[in-house]
Amino acid sequence: DIAPGDESWALQRVLLADLEQRWREPDEGIWEVRGPRRHFTHSKVMAWVAFDRGVKAVEDFGREGAADRWRAAREAIRAEVLDQGYDEELESFVQYYGSRRVDASLLTIPLFGFLPPSDPRVRGTLEAVRRELLVDGFVQRYQHDEKVEDVDGLPPGEGAFFLCSFWFVDNLILLGELDEAQEMFERLLGLGNDLGLLSEEYDPALGRLVGNFPQAFSHIGLVNTALLLEKALTEQGR
Repeated sequence: DIAPGDESWALQRVLLADLEQRWREPDEGIWEVRGPRRHFTHSKVMAWVAFDRGVKAVEDFGREGAADRWRAAREAIRAEVLDQGYDEELESFVQYYGSRRVDASLLTIPLFGFLPPSDPRVRGTLEAVRRELLVDGFVQRYQHDEKVEDVDGLPPGEGAFFLCSFWFVDNLILLGELDEAQEMFERLLGLGNDLGLLSEEYDPALGRLVGNFPQAFSHIGLVNTALLLEKALTEQGR
């Protein structure tokens, strides 16, 4: 007999075995950029998440797996990201190794537990995103330009992804900035259509929803942020 979750765990073990061989490779990143492959910091962090969850499945739920190897991979990724994915001068994580730019996906670092919210590198990254990517009250995915070395290879200009703005709010909540978090969250909620649905992006210049509609990622961000904010406000008795 196959217990519930056995087939899923078998698949996860195969994926982790493959990831052990591939996590050092460059890739196109979360945004599937059209430029050359790079060592995107977010991608490495997500590889860390995979091994971390694999270890926890063994330790906390009694699953069988190569926990010792996964711990070693987890620690190797963590050390590499902290060494190559963080810029001391910028006081922020960067989009990819050797870059001087930030990326909204870096806001997921405390959300997935790679670093605790109390780590100053989390605050530094949030402030770098605020300086470079917060435009008209919305968080852009990353900076666009028309330089040859541009990471995307596309001309500048796009709507702001709702998910990135929700990540920004999540970080504000984790850092205790609840007033700003609540104000931004309520403003984002107010941009839904008459059914409360959100698209993939919002164009602040045109004042309209753009991109895929409705977009699951936008609503996943909304729900996660709502739960996090409610918990934080309740703990403060608000």
